[in-house]
Amino acid sequence: MASTPSPGEILSLFRSLLKTASKFSDYSIREYMKRRTIDAFRDNKTLSDPNTVCSAFIDGKTQLEIERRQSIVFSLYAPKRRTSWKSRAVDVKRAVLFMWVCVSGEKDRIFIWV
Repeated sequence: MASTPSPGEILSLFRSLLKTASKFSDYSIREYMKRRTIDAFRDNKTLSDPNTVCSAFIDGKTQLEIERRQSIVFSLYAPKRRTSWKSRAVDVKRAVLFMWVCVSGEKDRIFIWV
């Protein structure tokens, strides 16, 4: 096995995993990756055997590479428009205006807004 990683290397891996997780545009995936990273490091905090520390570090490096690849794939297929509270507010204004038009009888349309 490789030598036991130093505390600096472990901290660097932790920061890299969190930084890569922040690159996901989707909130749910981004927060899941952050939570998973923090939980994994919290669970492995008490490891004392050099072999298990080394294997956990190698697993972390593998997860970092997977996260990097997945962030690239997700960025390729990300929606063109980001959803934010401002765009939702504009959609709500449009929906209210459209409902008003429907209720006032100016147009014969059925509007269902979900």
